[in-house]
Amino acid sequence: MIHIVVAAYALMIVPALPIAGPARAQDAAPPSATDTAPAPTGRAMPAGEMDDLFAELAQTEGEGWAAAESDILREWSRSGSAVADLLLKRGYAALDAGDTRGAIGHLTALTEHAPGFAPGWAARAEAFYLGGDLGPAADDLRRVLLIEPRYWPALTQLATMLEELGRDRAALKAYRASLAVNPHQVEAEEGVARLRQAAEGTPV
Repeated sequence: MIHIVVAAYALMIVPALPIAGPARAQDAAPPSATDTAPAPTGRAMPAGEMDDLFAELAQTEGEGWAAAESDILREWSRSGSAVADLLLKRGYAALDAGDTRGAIGHLTALTEHAPGFAPGWAARAEAFYLGGDLGPAADDLRRVLLIEPRYWPALTQLATMLEELGRDRAALKAYRASLAVNPHQVEAEEGVARLRQAAEGTPV
């Protein structure tokens, strides 16, 4: 139930993010008429097993969470398509080379080829973000959360964007939403501490 609440909040705040650069209509795929998530791509693990992994991930004691985190990330990375894997590799290679537009091109092809592959949308969101286009980045993060409401990297990225825009209250809620899924994120923990300290120095 918690992941549904988390995603609902995240999807609510996404439209409020402004476009901080020129919109690239040719790069961003238009939203669907129904705005529903496509079926996740490449998944091999039964839903019940994934739920068990997320339950283990949420534990704040012991070491089992680390293995659960690795298993979840590995499962998410399975596109089930050699073409999708190649496009993702090319997209990240372009980002590493500083070619943001080239990366967006590869990753747009990826999202069109495999619309149910959440890491494809997440990667393109990163490319838009690095290019200064917060609106398209936020929309791609929304798509990630439609596919997988527990995709904590997308929640943390949303929080980071909100914090950069000075929307501290919304950023704090987004960081906490991400930590509700995965409480072992140093970046999100530091974000919460930073924002709480800015708000009258209230203890975390």
